[in-house]
Amino acid sequence: MNGNVEKRCIEIGKYIRDTGATVRQAGAVFGISKSTVHIDVTKRLYDIDKSLYEQVEKVLQENKAERHIRGGNATKKKYSNKKI
Repeated sequence: MNGNVEKRCIEIGKYIRDTGATVRQAGAVFGISKSTVHIDVTKRLYDIDKSLYEQVEKVLQENKAERHIRGGNATKKKYSNKKI
C-alpha cells in the first residue's frame, strides 16, 4: 500500500476520532469523496492501525445512530426559513 495512502488514512482517522466528524465532514476537510474516506477508515485503517480503527469505528457507529436526528433537524431548518 502506498505510503501516502497510509498517512492519509491515519490523518483522517485521527481527525474523526478527535472531532467526532461524519464521513462527509471529513471528506470536505480533506478534499476527497465520502466514499474514499469510508474505505480509508473502515478497510485500510484496520490493516494500518487497529487501535485507531477501533476508536474511529465507535465514532462512526455513534454518527450512524444519530443520522436520522441530524436529517430531521436539517429538514426542519430548511422549511422554517421559507415563508408560507
